[in-house]
Amino acid sequence: MPRRDPVLVVDDDAVSRQMLLHALADAGIEAVAVTSGADALAWLKASVPALVLLDLVMPPPNGYVVLSAVRDAPRTQDVPVVVLTALDADEEVARAFELGADDFIRKPFRPAELIARIRGQLRIRDYVDALARKEHDAKVVLELTQALSSTLDFRNILFTVVRRIAEVARVDRCSIVLVRDAGDVGYVVAASDDKELRDLPIDLGKYPEIQRVMRTGDVLVIDDAKAHPLFDLVRAELPENAFRSLALLPILFEDKPLGVLFLRGRQPVAPHAHELSLARTVASATAIALRNARILQSLRDQTQQSTFARFEAERRLKALQRYADFFYSTADGIVVVDPDGHILFSNPRAQAITGRTAEDLERANLADLVDAREHPLLEEIRAGFARGSFPHMVDFTVRRGEHERLILSFSFSSVLREESGAVLVSFRDVTTERATEAELTKTKEFLERVIDSSVDAIVSANMEGVVLLFNRAAERIYGYDAKEVVGAMNARALYPDHNAEHIMRLIHAKEHGGPGRLEGYRTEVLARDGSRIPVHLSAALIFENGVPVGSVGIFTDLRERMRMEARLTEAQEELRAREKQAIIAELAGAAAHELNQPLTSVLGYAELICRRIDDASPIKGAATTIRSEAERMAEIVRKIGKITRYETKSYVGAAKIIDLDRSSGDDPNRVIG
Repeated sequence: MPRRDPVLVVDDDAVSRQMLLHALADAGIEAVAVTSGADALAWLKASVPALVLLDLVMPPPNGYVVLSAVRDAPRTQDVPVVVLTALDADEEVARAFELGADDFIRKPFRPAELIARIRGQLRIRDYVDALARKEHDAKVVLELTQALSSTLDFRNILFTVVRRIAEVARVDRCSIVLVRDAGDVGYVVAASDDKELRDLPIDLGKYPEIQRVMRTGDVLVIDDAKAHPLFDLVRAELPENAFRSLALLPILFEDKPLGVLFLRGRQPVAPHAHELSLARTVASATAIALRNARILQSLRDQTQQSTFARFEAERRLKALQRYADFFYSTADGIVVVDPDGHILFSNPRAQAITGRTAEDLERANLADLVDAREHPLLEEIRAGFARGSFPHMVDFTVRRGEHERLILSFSFSSVLREESGAVLVSFRDVTTERATEAELTKTKEFLERVIDSSVDAIVSANMEGVVLLFNRAAERIYGYDAKEVVGAMNARALYPDHNAEHIMRLIHAKEHGGPGRLEGYRTEVLARDGSRIPVHLSAALIFENGVPVGSVGIFTDLRERMRMEARLTEAQEELRAREKQAIIAELAGAAAHELNQPLTSVLGYAELICRRIDDASPIKGAATTIRSEAERMAEIVRKIGKITRYETKSYVGAAKIIDLDRSSGDDPNRVIG
């Protein structure tokens, strides 16, 4: 039924009518107004409104007459009617609903309420129209698909299909064009305007629109072919009366275009969306019909394959029967799979480990058990079966329940392959073992980091002396890289002479920490450059079940410590020398002070005697000698008082005495008289 845009306003009150028109105009709703029931009846004979906004109280013919006329006429019986009533006119409202009114508004009205009610009725009308179209389209599709599926010889039916589509889509011509695989030639197998036309070949070079749809697989709609750039290359060849509007829908089967459903009209107006949707559905049904024979043949082939597969499975199960006792008694989970991975058999242990019943496993594939991230590895293993590769002890993560994850160690075997083509898969739960291994690996890596971080060299060897451990501190002390030593060098080469055997004897002795231990032993090791390095060694034997299997030694480099000790000894010697010089200087000063007084007295008395005794007297000679020797002694005391350092000279034999001249700083050649 045609659907028109304007809303018909029927109201004899000029003020009310203008208010209604203004409210509708403000809401963007097109409206037409009449001033009487007679004018409304005349307007309705020529047009169909989107909605009637009707005042009930008017001079004859009043609103009730107009409402009855709307509902009695087939053209307008589905048009929604909203009546206008007074505030207290409940009886009028009731009568209006009896005659078929859809809604009512009381005067004076509120514009917002009026617009909301009108839009609500329009939406309902649109929904009803859409349902009607869908029902109509569904009937058409059912009619056409029934015709298409009624026989495999469908050439006559195709004409019925294209003619019906042309009627529904209101186009001048509808045709079906199939394209051969080369894509250069098409065949018009049916056309709505020519029942006798069949398999008309066309050169697709002249139909760029068909080429595009075959290339893209998309729907193509062209409003006006004369202005569309797609036809620029062939526009000169188009006839004067060529079709203007075009719609091409691909006929797809398994996502591959077989041809197109071609709709054409002489006016530049494209089909509506719902018409194209209907045509697309029919195109899909046509593709199914075109391939119907192939599908039937495929179904026959599948049935035959299913029968053969079932027979093959039964044969394989019979071949597996003799292994059943072993499978049921083993402690490992066992499943038997075909070359595609489908599970043919599972033992009770496999069911217990995976948490699935025998029925669940027999409906599953091996890939269903394994975590999706490990499917590539499983596929690689499965592909290797054909090459005779059956790996053992391959870990896979298997889901058990919603939250539990297990690590299973899979082993694949070909023991059944020659007889049945099946592969035996055994597995066991190694979740705890793998967790323990991971923890041990973590601990091992931590200990290795601790050993490598030690400032002392750590070297370990087996009982034959082959070095098994050589940390970074050992590399620094010896000058070797660990890769040069570990597994390649004997520990004896790390000691000078036969020191290694001597140290091993000390380890076994009781004197240095007990049997099997050596603590705080000072020795030397041999560096790469041949130099001997003093070290402090602590060593021990490594026992396994009470039997020594190796030894380990911890070496502290003493070179820096010895350099510090030497510097300390030098400092102590220098301190002692300085202390000795200080003592001598103090002693010399004290001795000079104490000797000066008696020497002064001796010199005084000697001088007094020399002055009072005659020169001829022998006493004067003695006094002169005393005075000379006393002066000599005074010079010695003066030197003693000037001593600032400790200098010696040889005396008798190996004895040494202080050299006063050098200790006091005087010229050693000076003659004391």
